[in-house]
Amino acid sequence: MSGILYVTGTPIGNLSDLSPRAVQTLESVDFIAAEDTRVTLKLLNHFGIKKPMVSYFEHNKRERGEIICKRIMQGENCAIVTDAGMPCISDPGEDLIKLCEEYGIKTVVIPGPSAVISALAVSGLETGRFTFEGFLSVNKKSRNEHLQSLKNEQRTMIFYEAPHKLPSTLRDLYSSFGDRKLSIVRELTKIHEEVIRTTTKFAAENYADGSLKGEFVLVLEGAPKNNDNEDYTLEFAVQTARKLIESGEKATEAAKQAALITGFKKNEIYRELL
Repeated sequence: MSGILYVTGTPIGNLSDLSPRAVQTLESVDFIAAEDTRVTLKLLNHFGIKKPMVSYFEHNKRERGEIICKRIMQGENCAIVTDAGMPCISDPGEDLIKLCEEYGIKTVVIPGPSAVISALAVSGLETGRFTFEGFLSVNKKSRNEHLQSLKNEQRTMIFYEAPHKLPSTLRDLYSSFGDRKLSIVRELTKIHEEVIRTTTKFAAENYADGSLKGEFVLVLEGAPKNNDNEDYTLEFAVQTARKLIESGEKATEAAKQAALITGFKKNEIYRELL
């Protein structure tokens, strides 16, 4: 009889956040598929759990996925964990779930902490509708295309970011979206947890110097709703752009930001400015 794959959420910082059900699952399975066995070993040791592990990460997922599924089909139960948070979310575990579907293997989720939802909850921005965008590409062309595709996204947007890439990302968010509300959520559930509720402009000018340390979730305000734009006139859009110019923005950048706010085309506003 085939076994089961348990998708098991682990703490994103504070080990006390591991649920009793997750502890019970890790104790009862035959083996654990871990992103980094060294990280998972610390978690297991903290709870006095001894269990064989296999590494399963981005660069070995195809080979190891087949091995894991074969063992499960032979009757073993497996828990898949990531280094922090829910497996399969912006994580190679996604491919293992697809493989389990192909082989008809039962999957069971053991819910746990999620940096996406935790950051959104404390962001102070709209939570009713949101989109998770993961990590932005390091490739400049792909990165710009990704950001441009979100220019008119009205839902709250959530990004993951590593500390060494944060400065350039903050500048890119301001350049792509203009001045919007932004929450920088740092070191969730850890000793230095911090929520910085700011704007893209202020963040680009004050936090892009590399001084902020840790792991980050960025929560960005969506574009103005269409029905909010219906009352805007071209005259108002031009006035908005002029105020931005008075604040030190170049005409092209001012027109771009005014377009994001009012819904008018950038070229249309720029032409009126001239």
